[in-house]
This record gives sequence, structure tokens and C-alpha cells, in this order.
Amino acid sequence: MGNIQELDIQLANKIAAGEVVERPASVVKELVENAIDAGASVVTVKVKEAGLQSIAVTDNGSGILEEDIPLAFGRHATSKIHSNHDLFHIRTLGFRGEALASITSVSRVTLKTCADNEVGHLVKVENSRLVEQTLTRAKQGTEIIVEDLFYNTPARLKYVKSLHTELGKITDIMNRFAMSHTDIRFKLMADDRILLQTSGNGKLNEVMAQVYGMTIARDLVEIKGETGDYRVTGRIARPEHTRANRHYMSLFINGRYIRNFVLTKAILAGYHTLLPIGRYPVVAIDITMDPGLVDVNVHPTKQEVRLSKEPELMTLITRLIRDALLGENLIPEMTAPKKNKVLEKFEQQRFNYEQTRPVIQEAENTVDDERAPVNERVPETILPQEEKKLVVQEAAAAFPEKPVNDKLPHEAVSEHRVPHAKERKLPFMEVVGQVHGTYIIAQNEEGMYMIDQHAAQERIKYEYFRERIGNVDHQVQPLLVPITLHFTKDEALRIEKHRSELAEIGLELENFGGADYLVQAVPTWFPAEADETLKDIIEYCLRHQQVDLNKFREDTAIMMSCKKSIKANHFLRKEDMSRLLEDLAYTSEPFTCPHGRPITIKYTTYELEKMFKRVM
Repeated sequence: MGNIQELDIQLANKIAAGEVVERPASVVKELVENAIDAGASVVTVKVKEAGLQSIAVTDNGSGILEEDIPLAFGRHATSKIHSNHDLFHIRTLGFRGEALASITSVSRVTLKTCADNEVGHLVKVENSRLVEQTLTRAKQGTEIIVEDLFYNTPARLKYVKSLHTELGKITDIMNRFAMSHTDIRFKLMADDRILLQTSGNGKLNEVMAQVYGMTIARDLVEIKGETGDYRVTGRIARPEHTRANRHYMSLFINGRYIRNFVLTKAILAGYHTLLPIGRYPVVAIDITMDPGLVDVNVHPTKQEVRLSKEPELMTLITRLIRDALLGENLIPEMTAPKKNKVLEKFEQQRFNYEQTRPVIQEAENTVDDERAPVNERVPETILPQEEKKLVVQEAAAAFPEKPVNDKLPHEAVSEHRVPHAKERKLPFMEVVGQVHGTYIIAQNEEGMYMIDQHAAQERIKYEYFRERIGNVDHQVQPLLVPITLHFTKDEALRIEKHRSELAEIGLELENFGGADYLVQAVPTWFPAEADETLKDIIEYCLRHQQVDLNKFREDTAIMMSCKKSIKANHFLRKEDMSRLLEDLAYTSEPFTCPHGRPITIKYTTYELEKMFKRVM
């Protein structure tokens, strides 16, 4: 007798279950996918002891035909794949035919199904064996109850985490289903507690409110766009809502939750410098595409996929996110502690009335007095749009460009100013003063603002340097004393690799013999301390084996903007602060510094009134 033999069906199923059924959440995932594929509009999941005791998934889908019931629990038995062509044009979530066979090999399963809204069937399977099949009363659809998970594979239980952790995994999977199939009504119950319940009305923002709470839901921005191959829709949170990991970045392709490093990178590129270092956004993005352009059969859990025309999709996602955020006012608003929502709404309405009442009364009092000047009837805090423009123009004219004077630190505000964009991105703010030589205090009719002066000038200088580095015109200024750079032989070899990238930003290194180099000229836009800046750029090249030119330009602009900006505990004159705010208002992204930290925080007039108990 030979050494090779065919595995027993029960043993083969247990081996397959090792890939498909890792934990209770894996069972929930596979059963809910089958419910969605069956066309269900309502899916209910009930678990006990985080699914280890029991998992019940009920749907109102198409049900299972009587003649298909014995096959449904067989290995590689499926109604979703019929040919090679189908394998590469998959439109369903499940397709391998492993789920039920794997689940029944490590648990006790009871199935109740009805496919014609009349006759139901009850089936019990244990250890991959059909032990009972009878007729029963049942509603249209299918109910599957999985009990005593891993009862016959105790070694598998060693890898199950705490009940709290396992329940969190189940909740996370159900949240993804709810966000990717907003037209389905989902309900998740754990030990008779409702953890998730959606309406199935197709509104993603409402589902995300259920999942992430109203604070984030109120600050969601819609994205929508398409190319010939892809259609992208979704909601992205404003950059003030960030998380410490990528877990809250949800990507779906044709309704399937997927993980893809390249597309995650595209999302982060869309936020660009709006995110703090080490922080990640909250997003839910759905990608619709021809199934022939995606291969989902590359991983047992089907969460990792391969994509055709990936660069095109990356560009689309990045552009949609960037365009959506550019159209938003991203200044975070500080709020007082929340109270009863009904009372909160009443107070806001009363405050709004109190603000407008003087205008109404003044208008009523002057109906018969046509001689009263118009500007005397309008409260000082409410300026017509034309007057606002006039104030802005007068402020800009009051503070013309001044030459840089290294002996006067406050004059550094004028250095490396950004050419004004066509569109003003911030409202006009009147400077009131400065706190600790670090924060500028300003005001307008909407409230009070605190501005981090270092972060503000970082943004201004960053956009100045980024523009200059990205559009090198090779205009250079000779150095009175050339800069000599000394390297080790190893460093010299690495510098040789990067000389072309350095030349792209206008830095020409001339070999001076051995491992020494000379720099005799620098770009005209270079900071005054050319030697210090040059050494920082060279150090960057030495730290990186491979240098992507775009990232090199980006990182160089960030580095120079940070080092050359005014620091904390640096007192400025009022006109310098005003000039700084004006320059900031015309940058392309005036809400965060290049590192993603907020520049401006807003306190609305209403919130100030609440903090001082003027409204209760």
C-alpha cells in the first residue's frame, strides 16, 4: 500500500476550516455574505458569548431549494460559479463553496429555510454529517444557527481572545457590511443587547452616524466621481477627526470590504498635509468597477485583491478627496459641554433671535424716518458683503510689502510670502492681540479665533517653497564663499546616486576631488542661511536609499518651512500679525501646517455666550 491517501472528508473540512473559520467573526462574515448574495433586504445577527455559544443569522432572501440542501454543506459546492469565465467576473461576495462545509466541521449547525414562501425545511448538521432533515413552518428566507463553535477542535479555542475582543471583531464586520450595503436593514444583537441597527434607506451618512456617532457624522464630506473604468462614491471625515491607525479607513470594491495598501496610500495623499503625522482619517469609500478588472481570489478571506489599471484608480481617489476638502472651511470649532439636545436647540434659537432682534427693532423704528442714514440702522457686528470686501481691501493696503531686515525679528513675517491666490480661503479677521508670544487672537462677526503663529507661517512658507521647488527655473545666485561639503567614501557613493534629484531642485554639486564637493551657487529662492539649509537637504538624501522626486520636493519644502518660521515666545507687532493672517488667507490650504496640525481654532459667539453663562 502506498503512502499517499485521500483525506477523510471530515478531516479535510477541518483543515479547510483553519483558513475560513479563524474565530466567531469569521462565521458571521461568511453567513452574512451568503444572506446578501441571496438578495436579502433584512439581515439579523444574534450572538451569545461573543459567538462561542451561538451565532444566529436570519435573512429574508431567496432561500435554499429542497434539492440543493444536501449539496449546500458539501466542499466546493456553490451556486455562484459555473465556469472559468465566472471565476474572473465575480459579482457575489461568496463563491468558493467552502463556508458551510468548514463551519459544520467545527460546530453544530441548524438550518431553517424556505424558498417558495410556503414550505420550509429544517436541517441539522454536526461534524460535517447531515443528522436530520424535516419539513417545518418557516418564513421566506434562511436562518442558520451555529452552536458550540470549536467544540471538537479544543486546540483552536486557545487562539480565541477575550469575549470582549471577539465581540468587537463581530461588531466591526457588521459595521463594514452596513456601510457597504446601505440599502439592507442590518441588526446585530449580543446577549439580547442591540449593538447595531440600520434603516436600509441607502444613506451612507446615516449608517456612519450609527457606526461612528453624530460628532463625526456631522463633519462628513461627500465625494463622487468616475472615469471610464471606475466609479467612486463615499463619505470622508474632516481632518480634525483622526485616528491612531488605519482601521477606520473602509474601502469597498463592488460591495466587498477590501484591504489594499496602494489605495490607502491614495487616500492619505488626498488629505496631503491636512493630517498630523501618525494620524489617519475616517473614510468609507465605495468603488464600482467591471469585475473583470479585479481578482478577489488571491486570499482565503477574500479581503486582499489585485487590481488592473491601479494607477488610474489611485489618481481618481486622490483627486476626489483633495477637491472635496479644498471646498470646505476646515477651521475646527470649539464647543462648550453638551447638555440636553432639546434644550440645546432651544438655546441656539433664542440666541439667534437675540442677535437679530436689534436689527428688526431698528428697522421698525425707522420705517417712518427716511432721513436716518442706512449705516446707522445696521448693528456694527453685521456687515454687508460689499462692506466686508472694503474692509479687507483697506487692511491689505494698510500693510504693504516690507523689505526683510534680519536685525528686526518681527519683520520675518514678510519673508517668503506667498503670491496671493485668486480665492480667499479664510474670512477677514481683525487682530486683537497675542498670547504668550505664540497665539494670535482675532475676531469677526462670527466669533473669536486663536491662531498658532508658527503653524500659520509654516503653511505660508511651505507653499512658497513647494511652488519654487516644483517649478525650478534654474535661476541661481552665486555664493560669495562657496560651500564645501566633506563626506566619507560611503556617503559620497550615496550622494552620487542622488545628484540628479538635487539638480532637479536647482542644486548643482561639483566634485572637488575624492569625497569632497563644492556648491558655488544656490537657487534664488533659497533661504538666507544657504549652508545650513543645504546641509539639511544633503542629510535627507543620505538617510534615504531611494528618493522619490515628488516626495523629495515635498519633504524639502516642509523642512525649510519649519526651520525658517517664527517660533513660540516670539512677540509680533499688530501690523505683522495682520499681515500674517492676510497671507494665510490666500494659501491653498490655510487650515493646517505641513505636518497636519491645526492652525486656527474658532469659538463662535454663541459658544462664548454659553461659556460665560449668558445663555443657560
